[in-house]
Amino acid sequence: SHLRAREKEVPSATGVSPAINSEVVAQFKLMQSILLSLPFLTSRGVSPLLAASLIHAAVDEVLQTDLTEFKQQSVETEGEGDEERFTLLDGESLQRCFFNKLRDVCFEWQKQLPPLRPLKRFLLVSIHAIRNTRRKMEDRHVLLPEFNQLFGLSDDIDRAYFAVFDGHGGVDAANYSATHLHVNVGLHEEIVKNPAEALKCSFQKTDEMFLFKAKREKLRSGTTGVSALIVGNKLHIAWLGDSQVMLVQQGKAVTLMEPHKPEREDERARIETLGGCVTYMDCWRVNGTLAVSRAIGDICQKPYISGDADGNSFELTGSEDYLLLACDGFFDAIKPYEVVDLVLDHLMQTKGVGLKAAERLVAAAKENGSSDNITVLVVFLRDPQDILADCLRDPKSLGAGDDARSSPFNFLSCEAAATQ
Repeated sequence: SHLRAREKEVPSATGVSPAINSEVVAQFKLMQSILLSLPFLTSRGVSPLLAASLIHAAVDEVLQTDLTEFKQQSVETEGEGDEERFTLLDGESLQRCFFNKLRDVCFEWQKQLPPLRPLKRFLLVSIHAIRNTRRKMEDRHVLLPEFNQLFGLSDDIDRAYFAVFDGHGGVDAANYSATHLHVNVGLHEEIVKNPAEALKCSFQKTDEMFLFKAKREKLRSGTTGVSALIVGNKLHIAWLGDSQVMLVQQGKAVTLMEPHKPEREDERARIETLGGCVTYMDCWRVNGTLAVSRAIGDICQKPYISGDADGNSFELTGSEDYLLLACDGFFDAIKPYEVVDLVLDHLMQTKGVGLKAAERLVAAAKENGSSDNITVLVVFLRDPQDILADCLRDPKSLGAGDDARSSPFNFLSCEAAATQ
């Protein structure tokens, strides 16, 4: 009954370009089942590594069947020039077929379990999200430490994907992005050779796909988004709008990106060159409406609201403590250096247990006056107990730049100095 209830949440059809190979289309649609089957399996005691491997095996099984039975009909949409043509897939039937194959694979693997390769890198994820005082919850998040297993990447390089989406004007764009963006990344032709390009391009691809859906279904919502893809010892990030990602390294906050806001000189110039305007109405807004200058969706505000993501890449040396992804409901209330203090305080109180670190951060943002939806995702890259031990051993590492002068942990530095 649980499975049937979850299946009803899946749209009955999805639009895809007929120019795309039917197998790729089916694989793309099937990988959306991650959002259903991964929680379904893990809630029943299946390890995430095994669950991801089962899902990929089930996808392969479906792709070996005749896919034409899932095609419904072609529809035409009016473009600026020529009419564009799309094929609709029967999503409900495809999902049902997938879950049947998943059940078959589970029975088969009970007899003989194939070898599974766990992550070599330490990863511990803490996630917390609240609606807060808003009428609706429009944030979405994705965490896929088992990225390789889900997409059948069999090389010896670890990959893990994390994302936060902050919807506005409805939840459709955030839902769509949380369901599709990682699939675009995993199926991108450059995912192995150039993962940074794959991640960045997947934002624009997801935006284009959602705009087709929005036009067909008359949707006006949009979403900001930030994603992090860890590939071996490299961190790749990409973002649209004011959802942000930051890194904490040896107890110091490290800025990785600059959010897309209308008041940025380069963003204002781009918008005005296109014929739009940036005006101040309680904050800087594009054409008097949106307070972000780039996003997925927002069909009525294109091209002023751009879907072209920015990206960046960083070398991971092993000295990184944790990665944090969050929406503006958090970053508007909490400064980066405060993150360092709050997480350390939490680790001190819990004796190095980091699983509820995100919950502590969300509570702090709410206490500081945030009324927006708040989502915080903390990815520990080292054991929290080691992070705590290092900070207590070397109090000087607690500084987070000039802003750290107001840190409540300065007493540790004072005590250390007094003993010298």
